[in-house]
Amino acid sequence: MDKNTLQKYDVAGPRYTSYPTAPQWSKDVTGDVYASLLRSFGQNDKTLSLYIHIPFCEQLCYFCACNKVIRPKEEKVGDEFLNYLFKEIDMVAGLFSKRKLIRQLHWGGGTPTYLSEEQIKKLFSKIQSAFDIDLKEEIAIEIDPRTVSQNKLKVLRELGFNRISMGVQDFDSKVQDDINRIQPYEQVAQVHQWCRDLKFESVNYDLIYGLPYQTKGTFKKTIDLVIGLRPDRIALYSFAYVPWASKPQNKFNLDAIALHDEKLDIFIQSRENLLAHDYQAIAMDHFALTTDAMAHAFNTGALHRNFMGYTLKPADEFIGLGPSAIGFLENTYVQNTKILPEYYERISQGQLPIERGKVLNQDDQIRQWVINRLMCQFQVDKQLFFNKFGYEFEDYFLEEGKHIHDCIKDGLINENLKNIQVTDLGKIFIRNVCMGFDYYLKAKNGHQAFSRTI
Repeated sequence: MDKNTLQKYDVAGPRYTSYPTAPQWSKDVTGDVYASLLRSFGQNDKTLSLYIHIPFCEQLCYFCACNKVIRPKEEKVGDEFLNYLFKEIDMVAGLFSKRKLIRQLHWGGGTPTYLSEEQIKKLFSKIQSAFDIDLKEEIAIEIDPRTVSQNKLKVLRELGFNRISMGVQDFDSKVQDDINRIQPYEQVAQVHQWCRDLKFESVNYDLIYGLPYQTKGTFKKTIDLVIGLRPDRIALYSFAYVPWASKPQNKFNLDAIALHDEKLDIFIQSRENLLAHDYQAIAMDHFALTTDAMAHAFNTGALHRNFMGYTLKPADEFIGLGPSAIGFLENTYVQNTKILPEYYERISQGQLPIERGKVLNQDDQIRQWVINRLMCQFQVDKQLFFNKFGYEFEDYFLEEGKHIHDCIKDGLINENLKNIQVTDLGKIFIRNVCMGFDYYLKAKNGHQAFSRTI
């Protein structure tokens, strides 16, 4: 790809962990609206994916734009949080007329292993008291290799957790120092070996390319070390430079951050290295060993995407608990308040702590389906589209014709009478391909609230 075309596509745009994207959500979706959805859902036999957001971290990582609360490790902080979280669980489960089966459970944050071993046991027991957990399905948790202990991992495995996800980001000491996350290779290797010894079914790493002071040479060393440890899945995320949303990023030296073709070179080199060592590229930014369930889901067309990224989604609907947690129920997005004191206040008043959401209209659902197909399968089957929605693809997306033509001309997609197929080049720029089908992005005529696509 020549530099002019590269710069053409290096624009701000969504990652499409939802459609419509979060800036389009509003306060029209209230706790009362959510309660009505929960009652309706509670009367059917649909199964559930459950996400628990635990917001605490012991130390601030400057690159991170996630919703988190920095607190030194204290037992009373976790106890207070669990007191309110348990009340939210009771409120949600109390609206169901029958117990729900959880076919996917994920604890994220923050750092879920901020909680003590006893607190982790109490939370898991509380979930089991309110729902039925299918322990044969994916039971996952995010951990911090800097703070997790061997015994805490043992507790997690005994409870039924079978997938571990850990933030690695980069092994280079200069990069680690600049992002305020000192995490030597030896430390990660030790935690990794503990996970293998305890027979977790899947061990996953999060890496980030485009961080300050990264180069092709330094990041290749990180990828080589990761390949040597052989995690089952690797999420290779592009660094989202969003200082307006994450003030600590203002600390970074902009001259040290790789841009445009240099950043893309780091990704392509990493991608080729992983593919040469038995990893399969899964959709946009994930890689998995061919034996992993995510590779199987991708190869069989069963991969999905939500605010956590790519997922197997074995359940029908999705519920989030905890501050900032997101759910998707009956074609409606809902999100809890992000501010911890406000979350506590709402719960103490017996209210579901909903801050905003979005009820999807028919056009939203159609575009959501198309964008998810592009993001997860790199293709759109026109006959399947007609069977599902009753419209000819070309007729419905007549106004998107120029975008489709430009993507064909620039080598991002191929089109025939049966389908749209994303090319190898288009897979790297899949966010840009999807942006042309985003009604709200086109209507706003701008997308400055998002990170750049490269």
